[in-house]
Amino acid sequence: MKNISDTYYRGEVGMGQRIFGYARVSSKEQNLDRQIGRLKQFVLPENILMDKASGKDLDRPAYQALKGTLGLRAGDTLIITSLDRLSRSKADIRKELQWFQDHQIRLKVLDLPTSLVEVPEGQEWIVEMIHNILIEVLSSMAEQERLLIRKRQSEGIEAAKKKGKHLGRPRMQIPEEFPEVYAKWKEGQLSAKSAMIMLRMAKTSFYRLVNQYEACVVPKGVD
Repeated sequence: MKNISDTYYRGEVGMGQRIFGYARVSSKEQNLDRQIGRLKQFVLPENILMDKASGKDLDRPAYQALKGTLGLRAGDTLIITSLDRLSRSKADIRKELQWFQDHQIRLKVLDLPTSLVEVPEGQEWIVEMIHNILIEVLSSMAEQERLLIRKRQSEGIEAAKKKGKHLGRPRMQIPEEFPEVYAKWKEGQLSAKSAMIMLRMAKTSFYRLVNQYEACVVPKGVD
């Protein structure tokens, strides 16, 4: 006889219902082990899909496979460790949540305990209401944090210019669009190559300016 935890782990939550897990990191150098370790508590290893790709958009092989014809279907559950594994864009997060709802797929986020709650049939609206409020708050906080970082970076470089500071020896001219391009690159929205093209800079000059900018301008604690 199977106990409840064994039944849940194996994804047998109902006739035809399955449990999948999804893990993502932004670059090939980053490690997925921590996320996978957490997901394995709830999902069979073979049902965990992984991407090593930026969260700037949704065009990722494993994630799109989950949403494809052979992936998630009505009644299934998708488990992720945190909301930003779906995307770092508030608009995209809301779009995906709507997609899950429209296709009757349950999304569970391990960092959002209310999304894990099981309620009696007919009262699912309670969890959905609390879940949506939390998602809206967290998404707004993440977006505001990114805007604040960009603002501080822009203010920092302007303050440095006014004080007569320069970013290197010999002095390098700072492109006006550098703070914005730098922020997008750090967030994974741009590749280094794309940033260099936008700034019309060679690789050596780009990384030299980045190092000097971070040393002189970027506020401490900003990653």
